[in-house]
Amino acid sequence: MASPSELATERSHSKPLGIRCWEYIKRAKLSYKTHQAVVLIITFFAYTTYHATRKTTSIVKSALDPQSSAAGFKFSWRITYLSSPAETQRRSWVLGDGWAPFNGSDGTALLGQLDVAFLAVYAIGMYFSGHLGDRMNLRIFLTVGMIGTGLFTSLFGVGYWANIHSFYYFLIVQMIAGLFQSSGWPSVVAVVGNWFGKKKRGLIMGIWNAHTSIGNITGSLIASTLLSYGWGWSFVVPGLLIAFMGILVCLLLPISPESVGADRQEEEEDDSVDSPKKKKEGVTEPLLGSHTEMKENAVGFIEAWRIPGVAPFAFCLFFAKLVAYTFLYWLPYYISHTGILIYFNFLILIDSLLILFSIHKSAAIEGKYLSDETAGNLSTFFDVGGVLGGILAGHISDRLDARAITAATFMYCAIPALYFYRSYGHISLAMNIALMFICGMFVNGPYALITTAVSADLGTHSSLNGNSKALATVTAIIDGTGSVGAAIGPLLTGYISANSWSAVFTMLMAAALVAGLLLTRLVVAEVAARISETRSQGRSQSRSQEPEINV
Repeated sequence: MASPSELATERSHSKPLGIRCWEYIKRAKLSYKTHQAVVLIITFFAYTTYHATRKTTSIVKSALDPQSSAAGFKFSWRITYLSSPAETQRRSWVLGDGWAPFNGSDGTALLGQLDVAFLAVYAIGMYFSGHLGDRMNLRIFLTVGMIGTGLFTSLFGVGYWANIHSFYYFLIVQMIAGLFQSSGWPSVVAVVGNWFGKKKRGLIMGIWNAHTSIGNITGSLIASTLLSYGWGWSFVVPGLLIAFMGILVCLLLPISPESVGADRQEEEEDDSVDSPKKKKEGVTEPLLGSHTEMKENAVGFIEAWRIPGVAPFAFCLFFAKLVAYTFLYWLPYYISHTGILIYFNFLILIDSLLILFSIHKSAAIEGKYLSDETAGNLSTFFDVGGVLGGILAGHISDRLDARAITAATFMYCAIPALYFYRSYGHISLAMNIALMFICGMFVNGPYALITTAVSADLGTHSSLNGNSKALATVTAIIDGTGSVGAAIGPLLTGYISANSWSAVFTMLMAAALVAGLLLTRLVVAEVAARISETRSQGRSQSRSQEPEINV
C-alpha cells in the first residue's frame, strides 16, 4: 500500500502541466521584485507578438497587390470577387504575381476593407475585453486571446497553400483575428498595473512599452524575410510565435501579488516616499491610491468614463493613434510607391535613370531603387524612434509629475516633424531615415505614455477609493477609443492619397494639433499645480530662514 507522501506525489503528477507549474510558482516564494521582473518580461514578449502579427499585413500588402501604385486607394464596399478567375487559380506563385482577388483593378480597395474591418472589430472588441478582463482570470483571458490570434493569423496565411481566392474568407478571418487581438492590451496593462505603483511608473512602462515598436520591427523583418518563400509564411510564422507565447503566459504569468501570495509591503514602502504633491485631488491626480481596501465589484463602463481625466485622454488618443496607425499601415507602401528620387549628384542621377528602365514598382532613394522588402525594412526606423519616444515621454512625465503636459508637448512637436519628413525626406537616404526616426519619436511618445502609465494611473485613481477592479476597463476605454481613430486614419489615407500625399500629411498634422488641444484643460490644471507648489515651497523656505536672520 502506497504511503500518503507517495499518493500526494502521484496526485501531483496526474494534474495538468499548467496547474503544476502554477503551484510550483506559488510554493517558490519569490521576492516581490523578482515577481515584478517576471511580469515585465512575460507581458513584454506577449504584446511584442501581438504587434508582430498585426504588422505583417502592411508588409504583405504590396505583394498581394503589386499593381496598386498606379491606381491609388479608393475605398468602396463593392466586393467584386467571390473567387478568382480560372486562369489565375494556380499553385505556383512568385513575388510580383499578386494574389487574386487583390491583384485586380480594385485590389487596393479590397485590402483597405480588410484593414478597416480588422480595426473596427478590434476597437469594438476592446470595450468588451476590458469589461470581461476585470471580471475574469486575466491569465486565462490573455492566453485564449493569444492562441486565438495565432490561429486566425495563421489561417490567413493558409489561404496561400489552400489556393483560396475568396475575399469573404480573408475578410472573416481578419475580423475574428481583430476580435482576439482586442484581448491583449487591457489584459497586459491591468497585470502590470497590479504589480507596479506610482513610483517611476512612467519610466518603467515607457521602457516596457517598447514592445509595441519591437513587435512592429519583428513583424516587419519576419514578413519581409519570408515573403520570397511565399506570402503565407509571413502570416503563419508570427501566428505560431504568438500561440507559443500564449502557452508560456498560461504557465508562468502571475496576474497579481495576491495570486501568488506576494507581500505588497515592499512596493507600498516605495510609494510612501512620494512627495505630498502626488496626493492632490482633482484631475491632476491620476495617481495610485492605497491597496489596502480592494472592492470585489468591478467598476461599470459608464462609471469608468466619469473618472476625471479618462475622457480627455481617450479622445486625445483617438487622434494620436490616427496618426500612428496611418504610419503603421501605410509607411512601407508610401516609401515603395511614391517614387521618391533623391538627388545626390549628376552621376547618381544618371545611374538611377538607367536603373529605372530595369526595375519595376520601386521607390528611388539616393539613386537606389527600393524593393517592397527593403521599403518594409526601412520603415522600421519609425518604430525605433517610437521606442526612444516612449521612454523619454515616460521619464519626463515622472520627473515633472505632469502626464498631460508631456503628452501635449510631444503632439505639438510631431507637427513640424511630419512637415519636415514630407518636405525634406527626399533629399537623401540619411535624411529620410533621420526624419522618420524623429517622427516616430514624437508620434509614438504620447501614444505610448497614454496607453501605459496614464491608463494605469487612471485605472487606480483616488476617486475609486482603492478599487483595482477598474484597470482593464479604463485601459479598454482609452485604447478602444484610440483604436477607432486607428481605423479611421488608414481609411481616410486611402481616399486622400489617391489625389495627394501632401494632403495626407496635412491631415496627420491637423490630427496631432487636435490631440494636443484636447488636453488643454488638464495642461492648465497641471501648470497651475506646479506654480502653486513652487510658491508654497518659496514661502516655506522664507519662513525657515527667518530665525537665522533674527540671530
